[in-house]
Amino acid sequence: MNEKKSYTFLEIKQKLVNYCVYQDRCHQEVEQKMWDYLLIPEAKEEILLYLMKENYLNEERFTRSYIRGKFYMKSWGRNKIRNHLKFKGVPEKLINSCFNEIDEDDYHKTLAKLFLSYHSKIKGLQAYQKNSKTIKYLMGKGFEYEEIMQVMQDEEKG
Repeated sequence: MNEKKSYTFLEIKQKLVNYCVYQDRCHQEVEQKMWDYLLIPEAKEEILLYLMKENYLNEERFTRSYIRGKFYMKSWGRNKIRNHLKFKGVPEKLINSCFNEIDEDDYHKTLAKLFLSYHSKIKGLQAYQKNSKTIKYLMGKGFEYEEIMQVMQDEEKG
């Protein structure tokens, strides 16, 4: 019963256009989707070129919206965002050039807010243990160690 429906080239092309219109995609996601349709290499290439030419597929736009979304919606730090983008096959140079999507003040404020929120929830531990757990948590969210230490010092000064 595991029969796959077969589509014409134009149907597949339209499905991939819809896939890209729904949300910005990176090349790797689109290529992965094409695997599902068992396309020959020439057809894949033609569709990829069409998607790029018509601006349905734009790696820089994808990278910028990914960075904004993960930071402003999920409060991820630069390291976690960078690693996830690398995993999606986005070139390092492009990732670095798009990080200006995150405002420096917003980055610092978000980190400080996460620090205070998490730090205040930890009960019954020595100060150094609380700090250690908080650092580990924030590094897990992708924030840089130096930035975390800066926020900690700012909070201690009060």
